Amino acid sequence: MNEEKKTKKGKAFAIYSIILTVLLLFICALSFGAGQKSDTVILTYAEVNPLDGTISGEMAKAFKEKTEELSNGKIIIDLQPGGVLGSEDQLLDNLLGGGNIADITRISALALPSYGCEKTGLLAVPYTFTGAEHFWKFTESDVAEEMLMEPHDLGLPLRGLCFGEEGFRNFFFRSEVKDISDLKGKKIRVSSDPILTGMVSDIGGSATVVSFTELYSSLSTGVVDGAEQPTPNYNSNAFYEVAPYLLLDGHTLGTMELIVSDYRWNNLSVEQQEILKEAAEYASECCRNKVSEIEEEAFKNLREKNVTIVEVEDKTPWIEACQNTISKYSAKQKELYQKIVDLK
Repeated sequence: MNEEKKTKKGKAFAIYSIILTVLLLFICALSFGAGQKSDTVILTYAEVNPLDGTISGEMAKAFKEKTEELSNGKIIIDLQPGGVLGSEDQLLDNLLGGGNIADITRISALALPSYGCEKTGLLAVPYTFTGAEHFWKFTESDVAEEMLMEPHDLGLPLRGLCFGEEGFRNFFFRSEVKDISDLKGKKIRVSSDPILTGMVSDIGGSATVVSFTELYSSLSTGVVDGAEQPTPNYNSNAFYEVAPYLLLDGHTLGTMELIVSDYRWNNLSVEQQEILKEAAEYASECCRNKVSEIEEEAFKNLREKNVTIVEVEDKTPWIEACQNTISKYSAKQKELYQKIVDLK
């Protein structure tokens, strides 16, 4: 009887061993098969603005569409809009510190001078561009390519993929303003950008650092009296609800740059890198084609919301007031700055 039990127990163990072996082989086969498939790369793209109703959002969607098309779905762009991954400053600090919150992000040219990018900082100098056509001429020049690679050349772990623009940046306030004299003493929101900070001081305002993600509440509670943004961003973020006075001074063209982490870039194949470059060119062209349309839609909505829109007919007083900042931030790159100016 004991021998019979031992025999049955031995058979059961043998069957169990066979099943376990087959199961392990099946799991290994699945793992091996997965490893044999072409690797799918997922790149996180951070955007502080909403995707809909903003030029930067349309640019992000175009980049995703073209990247996934060119790679046959082997490179996936994971869009994270609305500032869910942090402000521009937070994203840049993380990226420069070797973090991996995002692989790609769209930033304002205003953000890079703080990190030593003097050439790129020229794009943020007040009253540099006379119009959008002047800017797009610049993007096709050797100067633009030089600026895209400036962070990398300086030893920062990132590089630019392309440029875009969001229309001219304008000031907006909680209370009525009519001209430059009304800005004296007003607390105006700035990021950590020294050029914008200098300009606000030049025109008599009090530069107040506030994160973009906290701007709406800061305007609502009176922490700041006003701020400045491209008009589509002012519209899409509903800043008009708490600051319904828009002053069209057009101090700076809202130049933006799509950047990628060198940590991630260096782990991509040459073919994958070329796909991102081509997708960036496509996104930049989409930006160029859509900017006027989105601006018009923004102004239409703002008028419907009864926003007070004040045109600045003569910018001479503004340009004269900002000469200190213009000279200071173009002096070290005087020759390069002149090349940009001459493109008009």
